[in-house]
Amino acid sequence: MLVTGATGFLGQHLVKRLAEDGFKVTAIGRNRTIGSTLPQEVRFVEVSLEDRNGIFQVMQNQDVVIHCGALSSVWGKYEDFYNTNVFGTQNMVDAALFYSIKRFVHVSTPSIYFSLQERSKINVKEDSALPNPAVNNYAKTKRMAEEVVDEAFNHGLPTITIRPRALFGPGDNAIIPRLIKTNQKSGLPFIDGARILTDITYVENVVDAICLCLFSDERTLGKKYNITNGEPMYLNELLEKVFLLLGQPIKKKEMKYETILLAASFLEKTYRLFNIKKEPIITPYTVTVLAHSQTLNIDAAKTELGYKPRISVEEGINKFAEWWNTQNVDI
Repeated sequence: MLVTGATGFLGQHLVKRLAEDGFKVTAIGRNRTIGSTLPQEVRFVEVSLEDRNGIFQVMQNQDVVIHCGALSSVWGKYEDFYNTNVFGTQNMVDAALFYSIKRFVHVSTPSIYFSLQERSKINVKEDSALPNPAVNNYAKTKRMAEEVVDEAFNHGLPTITIRPRALFGPGDNAIIPRLIKTNQKSGLPFIDGARILTDITYVENVVDAICLCLFSDERTLGKKYNITNGEPMYLNELLEKVFLLLGQPIKKKEMKYETILLAASFLEKTYRLFNIKKEPIITPYTVTVLAHSQTLNIDAAKTELGYKPRISVEEGINKFAEWWNTQNVDI
């Protein structure tokens, strides 16, 4: 069994679970340091998704592929996103077809649903119309990666795609840590009171979903599945719950949507004009996430995959807080 993105947040949790369940795992990623911390029985290979020869080499003697690897960021050059997310996925499916892989599980993203034009999207289903243009380079190239996987399915590769929303848990280095950092430095933006509905997903629930995809019925092949905790919450209440469990007060910065969107758009244009590599403090995408309701419908995953979130948001936040408090983190 081959796992890409094995040195990322989701990949590490997944590889550990698969090893515990007795699977023979080959894990690939670009972070040798993290790769050395994976379970001893896991074979780690340092290779990038863009390395076509390396991908074909490591795919030999595999039967199942779980493709978690991607460039995931709100900021960066289009070429970098394309090379990893599209060209890298093309390399993966080409090798999988060549070696007649029995099942190819692709981890995509619900960021492809986001739009700067629509103020809210509630109970979004997998067949919902996708916005054009995409909200950012990440969403654009992940949508293109899905098209690559769909084409491979049409050529005989048994594929399943999942779209997990806003992963969190022990080892998270993105969502909650970024909120903590922003809160401590400048305060959290509460756009129009942050009274929007949102979904998040505990990382081990996503691992459960992936494991279900490995043995799901043939009717699931070629399909896409939303994955969340199934507990939509108001953002302001979610943030208050997180910081209460972390034992940290929230520094709220009340803002108006039109004002912050104008500032974010100006920053983004300025950074692009002067080719500034550093991520702006806020982007239109970030504003969209903080100001627009978005929840996903997970009925298909429940009915067809047998998915049932085991760990609640509250339990998940507790687990994160316990882990976070053991870390020597320099904020």
